[in-house]
Parts: sequence; C-alpha cells; structure tokens
Amino acid sequence: MRVKENIILEFDEFSNDYTQDMIKCVPHYEQLVSGIVSFLPPDFKASNILDLGCGNGNLIELLIARYPDSLYTLVDASPEMLKICRERFPDTRLAFFEGYFDDYIFTADHFDLITASFSFHHINSREKESMFKKIYGALREGGIFCSSDLMIHKSNPAHPVLLEEWKEFVIGNHSDDEKWNWLMEHYNTFDQPDDLKDQLEWLQMAGFSTVHVPWNKGHWVTIQAIK
Repeated sequence: MRVKENIILEFDEFSNDYTQDMIKCVPHYEQLVSGIVSFLPPDFKASNILDLGCGNGNLIELLIARYPDSLYTLVDASPEMLKICRERFPDTRLAFFEGYFDDYIFTADHFDLITASFSFHHINSREKESMFKKIYGALREGGIFCSSDLMIHKSNPAHPVLLEEWKEFVIGNHSDDEKWNWLMEHYNTFDQPDDLKDQLEWLQMAGFSTVHVPWNKGHWVTIQAIK
C-alpha cells in the first residue's frame, strides 16, 4: 500500500472505506466528530453552514439531524468524496465547492456555523493562521467555528510518545502493521498538525470573542470559537 502523488488522489482512493478506516486508524474519531455537534449551545441555530473538508459526510449527517432545513456548503478537494455526499444526502440543500481551502472565496458575514473535521492538519501553520482570519470574517455575529483534529506539532517533545500510543491503537485494530506503515507514510507526506496552544492563540488573534476546548484526549482535540 503506497501513498498517492497528491492529496486529491490519496483521498479519492481513501473514500472507498473512509469511515471504517478512520474509526480504526484515528483514536476517538467518533467522539471527535460527534462532539462538534453535541457541544454546540442548546439554543444555537444555524441556517447556513460551511464544512471545510467534508470527506464522505460523516459530520454532515450529524448536523443534518440537528439542522435539517439548513443550507450546507461542502468544500473538499476530492471529487470522489463530494460525489459520495451528493448521493448520501439527496434530500438536503447542498452547495459544493471542489478545491483546496485557499481557492475557496469566503463571503463576509455569511455563515452561522463553520466546521472542519480532520482537515486542518493538511495545511501548514501560516495557512491555518490565515484561514482562521477568513473564517472569522465569514461568520455572522454570534457565529461559531468548530474543529476536531490532531493538534500537536511534529517538533513537540511529546510527539514521539503520541506516535507510540497511536501505533498501538492502529495495530490493535489490524492483523499486521501494513496499515500503520501506510498511515505513517501518508502522515509524513501530507500532514502538518500544529500545537493546540498555537491554534488557540491564532483564533484569538483572528478576533474570536470566546475560544475554548470542550473535549480533549491527549492531543486529539475539539475546539469551539465564537464570534
């Protein structure tokens, strides 16, 4: 099993068994995805929602259950992932953008909720900081940005320990180490996670009035930021 030459081809192939691969390869995956929705304030309403890196729509499914009449804009660089979402949610109001985050044009004061589930680790520190500013500008007053992801920079002294714990989890879910070896090749080629403290600082610098962490297990984190 080898990684592809770019992230689009990688996730086109990954789309075939995406959910099970994520559950078996990402610790706390289901809690992190569901937490984006469950930690929203009980009285929070969202009629216009943007999902950055929608994948196969696992997060969208949970959001639709809470906001069935909302308009959803799904951004992803993988055409296969977007195709799955089209077929998965035929009765939902959906808009699609196929491309990278930098290519998407954010409309000011437009969205009530912007989400990113296991997608921001694909962009570097400078891009995250810039993206947080764009997200802040695109949210309406009182709007919320939520992100769940691995949040530890590869230079962090705790990173080797994270890798050991992660390896134990993945190999425990597979009969051999083939999946782990592929995952690390993918991780080394495409992934650029950043420390939680840096991301909290960038969100505050972007202008968010409230930034907090409703769920955190090791370096697997859910962030919520309110404009």
